[in-house]
Amino acid sequence: MLSNGAYLRSVKVIRERIESQAEYPFCLPAFKDLDSIDFHPKVTMIVGENGTGKSTFLEAIAVAWGFNPEGGTINFNFASRPSHSELYQYIRLVKGIKKPRNGFFFRAESFYNLATTIEELDREGAGARVIDSYGGRSLHEQSHGEAFFATFMNRFGGQGLYILDEPEAALSPLRQMAMISRIHELVRQDSQFVITTHSPIIMAYPDAKIVQLTETGLAEIEYEQTEHYIIMREFINNREKMLKILMNA
Repeated sequence: MLSNGAYLRSVKVIRERIESQAEYPFCLPAFKDLDSIDFHPKVTMIVGENGTGKSTFLEAIAVAWGFNPEGGTINFNFASRPSHSELYQYIRLVKGIKKPRNGFFFRAESFYNLATTIEELDREGAGARVIDSYGGRSLHEQSHGEAFFATFMNRFGGQGLYILDEPEAALSPLRQMAMISRIHELVRQDSQFVITTHSPIIMAYPDAKIVQLTETGLAEIEYEQTEHYIIMREFINNREKMLKILMNA
């Protein structure tokens, strides 16, 4: 297992570079007083409501590490529509002594662009087929969820750093449970994950640190304290009452 030979130990905000707290994303509560975040050597979950800055923060970490802003391995350099923030210029990554042998930045919202780039590279025919590292079958010829899962199962390997932005986006609850199994398998092979998610299933992975971004700032919390768990539990346990409240609102 990774000791605190984690590949990514922490991220520090270089506050002296910030010219204005009124600019995005420093205007968001989670970033106003943020100096640093330490990462779990195995799995760190970044959770919170829409608009709290989760994906922006994850993207900055990935870009600062050297990943393409739209996803993929470090070797990908495609760009369909540059839209990433400049936050990566205001942070410093604290890396471990060991370097990962593998890595991937997974973005649900730009996965289509990644799949298209893979097909274009293979049409050019320079070197081995890229798609063979993803299971050998075109990602566009599979359902969204199948393509996601093919990537997790085939392209991810041991001794890797995996930065995942909402990997559950196209996965059924059953596939999300299978995702937990895959994460655990890779953690046992000395991999490290940083994940943003809305899924109470994925964030239930036991050997993880959960960091929640809220309107009042940023805090490390337990699984049972997450809004996602609380709301889902209340809805399932009191479905009729909750539906009545929602539909009569």
